[in-house]
Amino acid sequence: MWQDIALAAVSLILAYALVPQVALGFKTKKKTVSSQTSVIAFIGLFVVTSLYLVMKLYFASAVAFVTGILWLIIFLQGIVYKRKKK
Repeated sequence: MWQDIALAAVSLILAYALVPQVALGFKTKKKTVSSQTSVIAFIGLFVVTSLYLVMKLYFASAVAFVTGILWLIIFLQGIVYKRKKK
């Protein structure tokens, strides 16, 4: 399906956009994004991943899952780096 490739390509670009944010979090050891933003994003992306799988859009689901993992990392950075300050 062409839709699978198109959704995967767009999702890949969005995942690529998150890489500098994840790297910044590791570099500065600071919470860089609000917890609410990251939780909503990673839960939403995991739901989207499930929906793509049901529709048999395997490439799009794989990339959405990776993007969800990146948002989960950003969320976990916020927890870990917030605790280190105390």
